[in-house]
Amino acid sequence: MHCKYVIQGVTEDGRKFRPSDWIDRVSSMGATYDKQRLVYSDLLHPELFEGQKCLVIDTNLADENPVMFDYVMNFVKTNGLKMVEVCDMVESKLGS
Repeated sequence: MHCKYVIQGVTEDGRKFRPSDWIDRVSSMGATYDKQRLVYSDLLHPELFEGQKCLVIDTNLADENPVMFDYVMNFVKTNGLKMVEVCDMVESKLGS
């Protein structure tokens, strides 16, 4: 089963987290440039989730870049941000 963490822009007590561009700032840590354009990593990127801009972290980031994964997870914990784990079923297991 493949999972991702979706980090929302609100704290666990319901307050909006500031600065408002924190998702873009954190996402840019794993981004690269392609012809003068910023390209977000599939492992760490902004995405809409339930109508809200969120930060999405693929669990594979823990294997591919454990330092960045730990940094982001510590950022989430330190700032008390809401986080949801979203998992997909592996296609090969469907219909078994």
